[in-house]
Amino acid sequence: MAKKSKLKIIPLGGVQEIGKNLTVFEYGGEILVLDCGMAFPDDSMYGVDSVIPDMTYLFNNKDKVKGVVITHGHEDHIGSIPYLLKTINVPVYATRLTIGLIEHKLAEHGILSVSKLNSIQAGDSVKIGKNFKVEFIRVNHSISDAVGMAITTPVGTVVHTGDFKIDCTPIMGTMIDLARFGELGKNGVLALMSDSTNVERPGYTMSERTVGEKFEEIFKNTRQRIFIATFASNVDRVQQIIDAAVHNRRKVAVSGRSMVNIIETASLLGYLKIPEGTMIPIEDIKKYNPHQLVIVTTGSQGEPMSALTRIAFSDHRQIEINRGDLVIISASPIPGNEKTVSNVINELYKKGADVIHQSLTEVHVSGHARREELKIILGLVKPKYFIPVHGEERHLKRHAELGVEMGIDKKRVFRMEIGQVLEMDAAGAKITGSVQSGAVLVDGYGVGDVGNIVLRDRKHLAEDGIIMVVMAINAKTNTLVSGPEIISRGFIYMRENEAIMEELRRVAQVSVQDALRQRQRDWNTVKAGVKSALSNCIYDGTHRKPMILPVILEA
Repeated sequence: MAKKSKLKIIPLGGVQEIGKNLTVFEYGGEILVLDCGMAFPDDSMYGVDSVIPDMTYLFNNKDKVKGVVITHGHEDHIGSIPYLLKTINVPVYATRLTIGLIEHKLAEHGILSVSKLNSIQAGDSVKIGKNFKVEFIRVNHSISDAVGMAITTPVGTVVHTGDFKIDCTPIMGTMIDLARFGELGKNGVLALMSDSTNVERPGYTMSERTVGEKFEEIFKNTRQRIFIATFASNVDRVQQIIDAAVHNRRKVAVSGRSMVNIIETASLLGYLKIPEGTMIPIEDIKKYNPHQLVIVTTGSQGEPMSALTRIAFSDHRQIEINRGDLVIISASPIPGNEKTVSNVINELYKKGADVIHQSLTEVHVSGHARREELKIILGLVKPKYFIPVHGEERHLKRHAELGVEMGIDKKRVFRMEIGQVLEMDAAGAKITGSVQSGAVLVDGYGVGDVGNIVLRDRKHLAEDGIIMVVMAINAKTNTLVSGPEIISRGFIYMRENEAIMEELRRVAQVSVQDALRQRQRDWNTVKAGVKSALSNCIYDGTHRKPMILPVILEA
């Protein structure tokens, strides 16, 4: 009798981090991909636009990949799809709004016409390959049309919650299908993979409707112009802004490309209800009095090129902050973004605006479940094995402990690392190894061509500046024809430090002439000598270490 295969679960992102969620399920020579997201670069990644998972394992096994299923339309779950589909063109299954957002991305990459997108709805089941059946389960989150999944395999069912919370009064649709999670638990679940983001927070996450009630209160008591910055993908939040504006006879203008795109997509698909005459072009805001306007913008995370940041720093072509304007930041800072958000808030105050943010009043609620909600899911699903996902190490650890509190054997709880391979069947589960994984940096059109060495150089340039030494050498006579000329950028201001610059020229000239007297014809050796001499001179005089770039021209 042939030996029965085991199910492999391989996270290529989304564990020990918030972002770039991608999980591989592999059985019997077939692969199913769940989510394909990106992350935003941190402060050390100079010039990097986005971070995507290392998908080498998928590319090396592309003939095994049978399909991609997506839980919802946030960037950390769909942002890498174009990079995957360019190499592995397989069917993608997602809900209608999620498909609409994916279409925008694929169109930007020029692959929409050749991609195989399939719209499903909560409650549907899809057979993918011979070994996977995926059932989509309605959940609540901070974007409409979010789903969890039950993945049936020959060795058992794996339940993945996706990003979720329990919201009894959602803005769009109905509450999470807890009954279905319970039914699955009664039938037997091999493994549960559950959202860990808010595991450190006790109690329950508040309903999205509480934000709408706060908007209504603020709008009713404000005669100023109102700006609201929120995540573009939070369609339910945008709906509540529009509802409050309509109730209080305000027009709505939108600034920020991603916000414009998502509002357009959500409106066309029926996920946003906008009464006729509510929206106005951003160019028309000067035609209205302050109490007649609401301006919805991107930039709730202080992103440098976002609309709110450009407005705050007087860099927006169409909008200026006026004294008395009210700015509402309807989001909480993603870990690591606190300083950039604070800088924007401070700049808005300097311009004379009033600012309301989460720490002052309830203008934001999370889309992620807190501890009591996570307990409910664990109690309903009753998995044999538990795998916390979607969290940093501290979240995964606390969620693993919560699973043990809920009665799961500690030996059956797995805190995984990116790239690890967990093999399981009804008889047992263990981590058996790892595959190539990590982060791939995207800079403009370049994917993966910015590595650690390039980042190190960019960091060096940003912190210490650069010195260029340009000289011309006659290769035949082995003599210095002109230079060395010293060019400084980001190191010191040359006009105010002529003595230092003159000393650097002298040191460089001595170094070159010494090398030429020794009949040195290896220009790399000459450059290394100049670099060493200048480095020592600069550090002795300034205690700085700029990047030094010698350039030799052959005359």
